[in-house]
Amino acid sequence: MHGVAPSVNETLDADARLLDALSSLNRIGATVNRIGSDGLSSVETTLRLIAESATKVVPGASAVIYAYDEALGAFDAASRVSVGEWVAPVPGDEPRPDGLGMRAIRQRRRVLSYEETDVDVHPVKVEAGARAVACFPLVVAQQAVGALYVYLHEERRFSQLELLMLDNFVNQAAMAIYHARQITQHEEELARKKDELLRLRRAGLLISSRSRLEDTLEAILQMALEVTNARYGIFRLVDKSGRSLVTRAVAGADLNRPLVEALPINGTSVMGWVAEHRQPACIPDLRAEPWAHVYYPLDSDLQMRSELAVPLIGASNRLEGVLNLESPRVGAFDEAHSHLLQTLATQAVIAIQEVRLLDALQTVAERLLTQPCQPVLERLVELACDLLNAAASAIWIVDGEELLLEASNAGFQHAARLPLRGSLAGQAILERRPVTAEDVRVDPGFSRADLAQAHDWRQALVVPILANDDREPVGAFSVYRGGPHAGAFAESEWDKKVLTCLAYDAALALHNAARQEALQAAQEQRAVAETFAAVGDIAANLLHHLNNKVGTIPVRIQGIQDKCQATLLADPYLMSNLAEIERSAAQAMAAMREGLLQLHPIQLAPVRVADCIAAAIATAGLPDGVQVHCEGLDELPPVRAAQRSLTLVFQNLLQNAADAMQAGGLIAIRGSVTAGRQVKVAVSDSGPGISPELYDRIFEFSYSGRAPARPGRLGFGLWWVKTLMARLGGSVAVESDTRRGGTTFWLTLPQAE
Repeated sequence: MHGVAPSVNETLDADARLLDALSSLNRIGATVNRIGSDGLSSVETTLRLIAESATKVVPGASAVIYAYDEALGAFDAASRVSVGEWVAPVPGDEPRPDGLGMRAIRQRRRVLSYEETDVDVHPVKVEAGARAVACFPLVVAQQAVGALYVYLHEERRFSQLELLMLDNFVNQAAMAIYHARQITQHEEELARKKDELLRLRRAGLLISSRSRLEDTLEAILQMALEVTNARYGIFRLVDKSGRSLVTRAVAGADLNRPLVEALPINGTSVMGWVAEHRQPACIPDLRAEPWAHVYYPLDSDLQMRSELAVPLIGASNRLEGVLNLESPRVGAFDEAHSHLLQTLATQAVIAIQEVRLLDALQTVAERLLTQPCQPVLERLVELACDLLNAAASAIWIVDGEELLLEASNAGFQHAARLPLRGSLAGQAILERRPVTAEDVRVDPGFSRADLAQAHDWRQALVVPILANDDREPVGAFSVYRGGPHAGAFAESEWDKKVLTCLAYDAALALHNAARQEALQAAQEQRAVAETFAAVGDIAANLLHHLNNKVGTIPVRIQGIQDKCQATLLADPYLMSNLAEIERSAAQAMAAMREGLLQLHPIQLAPVRVADCIAAAIATAGLPDGVQVHCEGLDELPPVRAAQRSLTLVFQNLLQNAADAMQAGGLIAIRGSVTAGRQVKVAVSDSGPGISPELYDRIFEFSYSGRAPARPGRLGFGLWWVKTLMARLGGSVAVESDTRRGGTTFWLTLPQAE
């Protein structure tokens, strides 16, 4: 009985060790939780506490803990923590590649030396007095992080209680190493992120301080080389054709003969693959497939083994180019490098877009100073497509309750019209904000679904064209995208800002044109006023002399009739001729007075257009075959004009239209009010039309391309209409279609206050 049952002292000793072990576990757990938080507890302190606790659980034993690097498949000798007989390391006592510790790591189980007949205890430990060893793998989530060695210095085996208590210490040791590694990784990651942020901030400052695109790209390349330790880098941007990558910047060391020629996007190269697929490529080994047969070296004298390339994608989903780095080391780049390079690529895209926008604005500014409105608007729609990666663009101008197409580069026909209400462009104008559409092929606000289908237009962006004095919008600027890589306008504030900026330039062009027209009209009015003032003086003098000369004719005829009554009665021929002379003289004086009335100063006042047109129709003497249709005249506000002069303008246009239609056809007269408080009246005929090259000539004084003047008309033609409109403060323009026939004269007059 005595040899089997433990003594009372042994039982008490076991209980004491158990309590001591439990107390150690509490202290160890608290220490593990404080690792990295209080600045005092460290993984080495914790592991030493665990080793000390192990030697207390197994009296007279020694304990050693090593950390294990699973990536390298080896123990870290520098991580050694030991307590007991072998505190200081002895040369050659490191864990063996085929020793008990490595077996415990590989099999993920506890290894006892007296149970492993094919593996001996480390000779150095045996020489120092070790008789048995227990090796415990430190494992967390199937990941081996280290090993605990416990050495006995007496000939015996570990008891079950000792092994059970050591198992608990093993778990704590594994958690301590794992926790410390996680903290170290987090600290390294935070330090790396901090360093990256500092570098990116410095990159931003470098980029913003450079005016040339090449300087900016070179600065980004230098930054990329620094943060990735790459050998060299290159920027290739998409050319205007969209089919090739053109070198814009190269940086790196030991470049002898860099091959910087253009690369086709659909050709055999890594950069071409990245551009075509629009996704990054991180290649650890360029000699491995499938990259070995597509690798295109920048410098044939350099042997590169790894490559990292990212696409440059703009805000409008436009491919701008590719940023590429290479290194002679295998696996030189990882996922973190890829993310960082994509961030730098974003900086490059911003620089590219800003440079392109500044170049465009400079071009428009030069054209605003040197060219008329129409070429400027046409250039703006081209720039909108280029900057926003759009398929088509159009500029619409408000014309009453309609929108008139002023400029476009695809699909639309010049002078096309849209309703102001119910259209996408009209919505942008009425709401004074940008409007987007996901698919104009099915959007009810887009009236030309046939164009969208034919040209594969999908997304649309429309912004209002606002006058610089913040009055009502004068029009709308729209762009349309399509294709598999079309980005959504709604997701990009950059697109809206760019188009709004171009819309402002469009407003400037329209404003300048209006100012030029107003200046030209003022100059014409002044010239007309000066001309008529001079002609009026001459006419007054001429009338005075005519009254003196022609006025004597009726008097003298009357005298002849009184004195030669008998002779006249005997000669009817003589009598009739004298009467005709008297009548002609009286008509000449009346016609002279009628014409001179138009040379007198005009008194401007509020006039109803409908009344003037009604009077003109009544006095124009139109043939029976000519019909006149009026629309929207009674609703027009009064204009600032002269009743008689404006009536004469419409009378002349009606007679001119009747002559063009050869006394048979329809004359349509319609009125509207523009956003600028102008009243517009269109007088249209169904005649053969006027060639565009004659638009200016028909208003010349000497032009006589149509039928001769009717009896009783002055015969000045459309020159008289233009002259009177200038005197009234208005203008006249012509529009015609020689293919389908018909001519329209547009009269514009200021609305009366």
